[in-house]
Amino acid sequence: MNKVYPDAKSALDGLLFDGMTIMSGGFGLCGISEHLISALLESGVKDITVISNNCGVDDFGLGPLLQGHRIKKMVSSYVGENAEFERQFLAGELELEFNPQGTLAERIRAGGAGIPAFYTKTGYGTVIADGKEIKEFNGEMYVMETGLIADLSIVKAWKGDKSGNLIYRKTARNFNPMMATAGKMCVAEVEQLVEVGELDADSIHTPGIFVNRIIEGHNYEKRIERRTTRPR
Repeated sequence: MNKVYPDAKSALDGLLFDGMTIMSGGFGLCGISEHLISALLESGVKDITVISNNCGVDDFGLGPLLQGHRIKKMVSSYVGENAEFERQFLAGELELEFNPQGTLAERIRAGGAGIPAFYTKTGYGTVIADGKEIKEFNGEMYVMETGLIADLSIVKAWKGDKSGNLIYRKTARNFNPMMATAGKMCVAEVEQLVEVGELDADSIHTPGIFVNRIIEGHNYEKRIERRTTRPR
């Protein structure tokens, strides 16, 4: 089966529909699927639920989808530097399911592993636990959290081969590997696409069995969310 597509638009062809749920990997602006996100914007898909640690910045990453009111719900852990995210939420224009960051990561991992729910101490006694099942284990109270799955996962890797095996680089490993397992379909974009057998098998983070389609991207912006320096 050929998994390689010439560009982001063709890789998403036939996968998008209004009201769908999309997982988008990365951490801040690191390891985000720049080309696939742009193709989502161009596609016109709307009323989507996005599962992502954050929502980019106002004019980059997932931010333009938010600006265009194409996202109806965010499942996130960090509002971050996105003022429009904050504005829409406070104005009641955007539904937000807030998660502690580790809980969000584990919910995604659980979804990809076929685990429907799990218990965690995190959030007990706070608004995070409101409306959720609470259970005692060994004298400690735990909150039940459900696993997350999506109609589509879009992930970004450093290298990939034509079978979809992926290697991420450093911070880009945040959320991307588990999201690749938790989508009914997974589309990956990579900076370098190589032939099967060229990747060191021990270095592969996402096995190709989880990846349905793959593209090689070029001219990445790789913006820094907030540049912090000190005087020399």
